[in-house]
Amino acid sequence: MSYVVSGLPLETFQPLFGLSDAELAERGVVRRTADAKPGYPCRITLADAEPGDTLLLLNFESHSVDTPYRSAYAIFVNETAHAASRLVDELPPVFQGRPIALRIFDANGMLIGADLARDEALDPAIRRAFDNPAAAYLHAHNAAHGCFAARIDRS
Repeated sequence: MSYVVSGLPLETFQPLFGLSDAELAERGVVRRTADAKPGYPCRITLADAEPGDTLLLLNFESHSVDTPYRSAYAIFVNETAHAASRLVDELPPVFQGRPIALRIFDANGMLIGADLARDEALDPAIRRAFDNPAAAYLHAHNAAHGCFAARIDRS
């Protein structure tokens, strides 16, 4: 089973880039400067920011469905991002070295399964999830912090 891992659309966040800290605060957004790598995973590029990059820390509704599984949490987006990442049958660098929780959803946005994997075990876990014909899409979350990492669809 082939799959696509997608970063969030740049256009969603671009209007925030370059705003002053006060303007961001009015919107509940905080600017951070990366001081280490890894540690600041961008949800647009699906890569960790380089030290010195500025990122926006904001609440994002990653699962906008009318079910009990609607979900929102804090994410980082890098102000240097130029395009959303789209990887076919390839895992993004931001997954490397992190335990990833996979949430498996049906076409109605209902959770039908979950898995936990890391590094070389992650690709087979994604493929196993899509072996279920009812699996419409997956959400990857950082298992430790719980934040949304990326959406995974059948290719």
